[in-house]
Amino acid sequence: MSEAKDFPVNAASLKEVRIFSRDVFEKISLPQEQKDELVLAIAEAAQNIVKHGYKGVDETTDRMEIKISLNDTQLEIGFYDKGKPVVPGNVQHRKLDDIKPGGLGTFFIKQIMDGAVFKKDQEGWVNHLVITKKI
Repeated sequence: MSEAKDFPVNAASLKEVRIFSRDVFEKISLPQEQKDELVLAIAEAAQNIVKHGYKGVDETTDRMEIKISLNDTQLEIGFYDKGKPVVPGNVQHRKLDDIKPGGLGTFFIKQIMDGAVFKKDQEGWVNHLVITKKI
């Protein structure tokens, strides 16, 4: 099973990202709590694209693509965008004892998912994040 969809790169599209993710996971036999966690991880990664990949950009016609794939034992979610190139070593969450809103997206992704890696993409995308979860 594999489903993909592209979205405008803006905060308003994040609701559509969650709806798409939920719709895909409704077709998979998983506990509801796990589906909810997976939707959270996807929403956080998409929000990071909007917030950090396009930081300082007021408006763009760029789109991001999200591809959800499932094989027998693993769920793989790919995120593709043309924002600012990500330096993987610079991606980290804020300190947990720093009590304030925001800054925990990568923490949630790492807690929910089994893996997260940036890959080189040859199809015109600048960034290609792949997050995985054994199921």
